[in-house]
Amino acid sequence: MADDSVEPGPVEAWLRGPLEGVHPLVAPTVYAYMQALEDLAQWTGGLSDAQIWSRPHGLAPVGFQLRHIAGSVERLTTYLRGEQLTSQQLEAARGEMVPGPGRAALLEMVTRSLQNSEGVIRALNPATLTNARAIGRKQLPVTVAGLVVHLAEHTQRHVGELIITTKLARMTELAVLARPPLKVPGETV
Repeated sequence: MADDSVEPGPVEAWLRGPLEGVHPLVAPTVYAYMQALEDLAQWTGGLSDAQIWSRPHGLAPVGFQLRHIAGSVERLTTYLRGEQLTSQQLEAARGEMVPGPGRAALLEMVTRSLQNSEGVIRALNPATLTNARAIGRKQLPVTVAGLVVHLAEHTQRHVGELIITTKLARMTELAVLARPPLKVPGETV
């Protein structure tokens, strides 16, 4: 990423000035990636593995959101390069909801995926932004610019979902801890 740390800056990423070597038409996606990493590190801090994979109110777990951000960015970047998905990418997508690694490993997956995608975005020739790309088995038509925009908005959409789920996971655990012990009939204290 433009800055290897995930410490939040004094202002949101997009307000920190131009990014050296990044064309202004694709910079918003790089800013979105920077902000995503900061937000993910902040909001997942202190979560237990149980909270990472909990499903408060039936929502998709924080672990899914992290895996999905990493996986969807990788898949969309594959299309951005003009390639189609591999069987391994499709199989990984099917397993994103399965409980697995903890916070550190999941954040590393996201970081690696965003860094790889950023490298592809930085290397884009702005003259190719209107070039066609095809998505999925149906070969749905999009443009390079459309994919670059979707990479940003899809990533941020799932960061938002993760923040809500994180708040609920923390509240659910606090509510369980705050419950008075159950009284068993016939038992004296």
